[in-house]
Amino acid sequence: MAFYDVYSHPALIRYRTGVCTKATLFAVVVLCLTYISPLLVAYRSQGFWLKRSAYEEQPTVRFQYQILLLAATSGRGDYVAWSTFPNFNRLLGSSLRIPVVSVREEDRNQDGKMDRLDLQLDLPLKPEEEAYSAQLLLAFSYQLFRMSTVVMQTLAFVQHSSSVPGSRLFVSGDLRLQQREPLPHRGLHTVYNISVIDGGSPFASAYDLASIIGAYQQRNLTTVFSCPSPVWTVGRAANAPFQIRAEVRYPVETIRYPFNIYVPMVLNKCVCVCVCSSAQEVQHSLNQTSTLGYYTHVQVLWNK
Repeated sequence: MAFYDVYSHPALIRYRTGVCTKATLFAVVVLCLTYISPLLVAYRSQGFWLKRSAYEEQPTVRFQYQILLLAATSGRGDYVAWSTFPNFNRLLGSSLRIPVVSVREEDRNQDGKMDRLDLQLDLPLKPEEEAYSAQLLLAFSYQLFRMSTVVMQTLAFVQHSSSVPGSRLFVSGDLRLQQREPLPHRGLHTVYNISVIDGGSPFASAYDLASIIGAYQQRNLTTVFSCPSPVWTVGRAANAPFQIRAEVRYPVETIRYPFNIYVPMVLNKCVCVCVCSSAQEVQHSLNQTSTLGYYTHVQVLWNK
């Protein structure tokens, strides 16, 4: 049955308004929020895409009661030494001097983490011996927990020498963390949780300071004892010991890590709906959707 137009009439409707209206103000505000606010956010966040970021954390540091001490007693290469490693002490022979050691760790702010280490070491010397230099190695356990979990063994190296024999060395500084590369922001990292000094070795090469420090500095994460102003005191009595006083603080550290944004895969379950009018179109739709791996369910509606 055919149809035809009996009557048609075009209608033109116009809506007029002023410029200074609430609708115009609303449109301007929405425009500003749409374009200006993202620019402000990007500016305050130091760029559109951060590659590295940092956070602060108070590390959990504990002294391991592992000490290695060498003191030069002349300019001809004479020295005395001591350590907490029995194998090294047996290698020293007549150069072994057993000191009196006093150690105290303090938690000053009562947050459950140690804040500093006070170490007092009195090294006995013979009346004819003098102390011209001192080298001291201290071992620590160092842990981080805020983002990635890091458990490692670290060192603090104290060294000072003088042309004038001394009676006392005083050092006060911070045990600072050094990073060669950013630390991953998650996961467990225990690759450095091994003793830096091989105390079980019977060989003298295992206790060579140059070898120990050289291997230690190859790591990505290390600690260094920062003491800008050591105090060397001269004038030792004949039977008085050579004293070493060390104050090691454990400050809050800034940890660098790569900044990554992880977008979850939400397209692994999708529904494809196709509307077809013939059997041929149904088959064609199934062929097309089967080539897309992320479709897990296809619903075809056959419109007869």
